[in-house]
Formats: sequence, structure tokens, C-alpha cells
Amino acid sequence: MNAPANLRYTKDHEWISLEGNVATIGITDFAQGELGDIVYVDISSKGKALGAEEVFGTVEAVKTVSDLFIPVPGTITEVNPALESQPELVNSDPYGEGWMVKMTVDNTADVEALMTADAYTALVS
Repeated sequence: MNAPANLRYTKDHEWISLEGNVATIGITDFAQGELGDIVYVDISSKGKALGAEEVFGTVEAVKTVSDLFIPVPGTITEVNPALESQPELVNSDPYGEGWMVKMTVDNTADVEALMTADAYTALVS
């Protein structure tokens, strides 16, 4: 399982990277592996202000549908347009081309309070 050290993680298997007050969010390598082949990503929360752990969309795999939870409070500013036609990017490149949303974070300190890669790896081991 891959968990890059430069990211932060949630117990719900989302990852977050922060540049200034803009965060990029996706699901972890562990999560995509557990879900299996992803066939559809539904995110209709662009422009919405959400609180931590609120649902920002769903991901549909061959056998299941799973909610996506926002890691920290903020406003969704962008949805990855590539996922409309290529949802499998979440499987093949969960930390790169398979990112899901970008958001403006209300408080950057909230990101630092999330799990480190080591803590996340321990959680899923």
C-alpha cells in the first residue's frame, strides 16, 4: 500500500494535500484497492461550503457505492473533470490524476491535525 509522506489522511480513507489555503483531496490507494474497479464518480458539491466529514460525493465501484467525506471545513472550488470520462484514474493514480476535488480550506491548522502517513498506515495495517 502506498501512502505518500507529504499528505495527510482521514479515518475515512481520504487524503489531502495543502498549498497555501487550497487543498486537493482524493481517496487513498488502500481505499481504491478495497473498492475494486471504479466505474463512476459523482461529485455535485462544487461551490458548496462543507463542514468536516460532510459528504461531498460518491464513488461507485462494480459491487458497491461509497460516500466521499470532506476532511476539513471549506468550500469546494473545483471537481476533477477527467473523472467524468475516466473514473478508473482513481484506481490507477489515486494520488495524481485521480484526485477528486480542490477546495479553499477555512483553517489550514485543521489539515495539520489529520493523520500522518505513518499513522494512516498503522490504521489500515
